[in-house]
Amino acid sequence: MNTKQTALITATFVVTALPTYAAMDTAMGTINADFRMRYEAVDQDNAAKDASALTVRSKINLKTPSNNGFYGFLELENTTAFVDDFNDTLGNNTEYSVVADPDSTELDQGYLGYTNDKLNVKVGRQVITMDNHRFVGHVGWRQDKQTFDAITASYAASKHWKVSYGYINKRNRIFSDEKDVDAKDHLFNAQLTTSVGKFTGYGYLLEVDNGTDNGLDTFGVRYQGKAENLSYTAEFASQTAETAGVEFDTSYFLAEVSAKLSGFVVKAGYESLGSDGGKAGFATPLATLHKFNGWADQFLATPSVGLNDLYVGVSGKGQYGKWAATFHSYSADESSATVDDLGSEINLVYTSKIAQKYPVGIKYAAYSAGDMAAGKVDANKLWVWIGASF
Repeated sequence: MNTKQTALITATFVVTALPTYAAMDTAMGTINADFRMRYEAVDQDNAAKDASALTVRSKINLKTPSNNGFYGFLELENTTAFVDDFNDTLGNNTEYSVVADPDSTELDQGYLGYTNDKLNVKVGRQVITMDNHRFVGHVGWRQDKQTFDAITASYAASKHWKVSYGYINKRNRIFSDEKDVDAKDHLFNAQLTTSVGKFTGYGYLLEVDNGTDNGLDTFGVRYQGKAENLSYTAEFASQTAETAGVEFDTSYFLAEVSAKLSGFVVKAGYESLGSDGGKAGFATPLATLHKFNGWADQFLATPSVGLNDLYVGVSGKGQYGKWAATFHSYSADESSATVDDLGSEINLVYTSKIAQKYPVGIKYAAYSAGDMAAGKVDANKLWVWIGASF
């Protein structure tokens, strides 16, 4: 029996047979472990072979006891592929479609922290998220989530005001250590919670530290509100990108409303990632990109013509789990005679728990490229997973 077979049997036993324990408290602190086994299949209408991936992500972390507000946090993570008929983005099996879950073992987080009733500070490798992950997120859907080598601080001046700042000098991306990026990123975020909703203002000043001109400065405002069974969000941002001394100016707009109706939640929205005359599109390189513009991941990079995403979805709860269905219609922000319709997509998901302990799920994405989809092709993706934590 080879090493992968042994590891697969062990992981299968862990996620299907072990009881789910609460976090273990030791003299060193609190220890948590988490496992996720996932199968992913990709079928695209191009020359690449259909991809099949069976991967297991194993994670263990330790949080030390607090001493006058100071504590430490350490997290190790491993991803192993047991079926690897996929392009892992690192030059392996490039004849297949991409599944961005390469084999990796790394220090996922390791930081020193300080916290009191108003101030929270972290120094070291850490997860950073801002608002809904549209601009800064952890990409937790992938097996190797995104973290940052950074200094972060947040201060809650009152129950209404909260301000946050972060400086990032390395982006630890989802593709293992081989594609991590040195950076000089500044993150500013301020939130005001009122009786009519939450107002957020932000500025994200990003720069890859590679000796070239590549600044990406984004300033925006966001509003979230609720009224009875309705919730709504509006957001606007402007962005200036610099590449090799050339500047591009683009904008971002979001309007979304959801309503609870007879046990269902119906959601509709319009998101626009603008274009500067078809030369460059609005970019969000630190985002949890899989969460936005369809799960088929056809728009992880915004096309130079920009992207408008009109979507509608419905979700609900059944006796055994939760489900959701969403339809997206895509178009170019700067249409031309050759590029206008960027396709459409259907997303379906069902999640549940076995014995109320082990999360399981199945998810499907079907992207239809349309007539003028700027080089896109039809694509179908399927995921099935099971997890356990203790």
